[in-house]
Amino acid sequence: MSGRWAVERRRGRAADLHGLEWPDPLTRTVWVLEVDRPALVLGSTQRATGVDVATLADRGIELARRRSGGGAVLLEPVDSVWIDVLVPRSDPLWDDDVGRSFAWLGQAWVAGLAELGRPEGQVHDGPLVCGRFGRQVCFAGIGPGEVTLDGVKAVGLSQRRTRAGARFQAIVHRRWHPAPLAAIAGVEPGDLPSVAEIDQPAAAVAAALVRALP
Repeated sequence: MSGRWAVERRRGRAADLHGLEWPDPLTRTVWVLEVDRPALVLGSTQRATGVDVATLADRGIELARRRSGGGAVLLEPVDSVWIDVLVPRSDPLWDDDVGRSFAWLGQAWVAGLAELGRPEGQVHDGPLVCGRFGRQVCFAGIGPGEVTLDGVKAVGLSQRRTRAGARFQAIVHRRWHPAPLAAIAGVEPGDLPSVAEIDQPAAAVAAALVRALP
C-alpha cells in the first residue's frame, strides 16, 4: 500500500496484462506493468489494416489489442513505462465526463515528472487533437489529460470504463522507436511527431507518480 493506493507490479505478455481481472471490490489501485517481449498494441476500435504481421513477427514483436481507445502503442521491455490507475465509481476522483475525468491524473503526471527533473510539463485540457496520424498512432495526437514537455508529448493516456469504475492506462517512453508505428500509418518513421523521452528507470517513474497521486 502507498497511502490510500494499493500498488501492484506485474510482468508478462501485453495481451495478458491488458486482460488482467480488476480487483473485486474495486479500490484505488496502481498497476506497474512490464512486458516481457515487445508488442504493438492496437486501440479497442482500431482496424488492423496496414499492420504487416509478418514483418512484426520477423522483428519479434507481438500484435495485441487493448480494451481502451486510441491509436497504436509500441510496448517494449525496459524502454516503455506502463502504469495503470484504477478507481471505483464511488471514488471522489470519478467524473461522469470522460474527457474531464483525465485531468487529475494528468496533473499527477506533471508533478511526478517535475520530481524527476522535468518541470516543464503541461496537461492538455482541450479536446482530442488527432493531427495527421493521431487516429492510427497514440503519440501522434494529443488528448484530454495527456502531458507534454515543452510542447512535445510525453504521456499517452487511454481509459476503459465499466459499471465498477475506470482503468486509466498510461505510457511513457524511455526510448522512442517509431518504425513499427510508422508502418501502420504508411509513412516513414521521421514523418511521425517527436516524443519526449523520460530517461529514468521505470521504478523511479512509477514511484514519483504514486507519490503525486491524490
